[in-house]
Amino acid sequence: MGVFESLNNTSNKAVDLSEQFYRKTQEYYKLKVFHQLASTTGMFCKMAILGSLAFLGILFLTVGGTLYLGNVLGSMVYSCLLVAGLFFILVAILFRLRRKIDNAIVKKLSRKFFN
Repeated sequence: MGVFESLNNTSNKAVDLSEQFYRKTQEYYKLKVFHQLASTTGMFCKMAILGSLAFLGILFLTVGGTLYLGNVLGSMVYSCLLVAGLFFILVAILFRLRRKIDNAIVKKLSRKFFN
């Protein structure tokens, strides 16, 4: 009888420890998911704020540069065409670099997500 009681006590302790481990693991993953969601939400909010401010800055810089270039060239049409051409060149360069940009984003996010 002593052996069976000892085995029963040992198995009960093992079950208790495994249940405790399960609860702690569940709590850990809840905290990890919360941390990832908070980090991601914060990152997207910062990107939205900074992106909108950068867009406004680029917009005003473009309009001011176009007006100035129109005065220098003496033709507003030519200045608008020149600025539009510069934007198309910038888009072509970014299109060429799209894979490098994607890889950089994945590397940065993977460091945050998997650590």
